[in-house]
Formats: sequence, C-alpha cells, structure tokens
Amino acid sequence: MLSSFAIFASIDDVVNAFKSGNSAQIAKFFDNTVEISMPDKSNSYSKGQAEMVLKDFFATNTVKGFEVVHKGENAGSQYCIGTLSTKNGAFRTTVYMKQKGDRQVLQEINFEISR
Repeated sequence: MLSSFAIFASIDDVVNAFKSGNSAQIAKFFDNTVEISMPDKSNSYSKGQAEMVLKDFFATNTVKGFEVVHKGENAGSQYCIGTLSTKNGAFRTTVYMKQKGDRQVLQEINFEISR
C-alpha cells in the first residue's frame, strides 16, 4: 500500500494545485520544457514561460475546482485526466508526468473545452 501512495504523491500534489488554480505550485513540478495545449494555442515553453501561460489562463478562467476522472501510470510515467471547473466553463484537463532521476516532473498539460 505504501509504495502505491509514493508513486502518486507528486501527481496528487499537482492535482491539489489545480484545485486552487495555483500556477506557482504547479510550476514547482515543471520539467525544463513544458508542452501546454489550450483551445486557442499550443506550444512548448520554458519553466518560466509555462508558469506565466498557466497564470494567465487561471486569471482568465478563475478556477472553481478540479475533479479527477482517471489517473494511472505507464512505464514510469504518471498521468491524470480530470475536469477543471472555471467561471467560464469546464475544461477536460490531461496532465503527463515523467520520472527524471529521483522525481516526477510535469511535461505536458492539455486543456480542452468540455462539451
């Protein structure tokens, strides 16, 4: 039981940061570059750029909550699919993390408008 908790510790930290719309907290887990996809743009960003993009996204789309739909792991990578509830509607959100050295780093965030 303890090992399964350790596997998901960092993805759970990211989920908690999404629940509060805390870009600085999420940025602590960023890899050197982060792929961020949104309905109106998609790009690969440095850590600092990615944090600003996320901060702007949360400023425009005030976060009301985040609900995990599914999470799992595959070959040392972790992923989480959830629904980000904002004042402007819901976004299906996918987060990918990968093992790098002794920690999990966040490599990709994908926001899709929920229909």
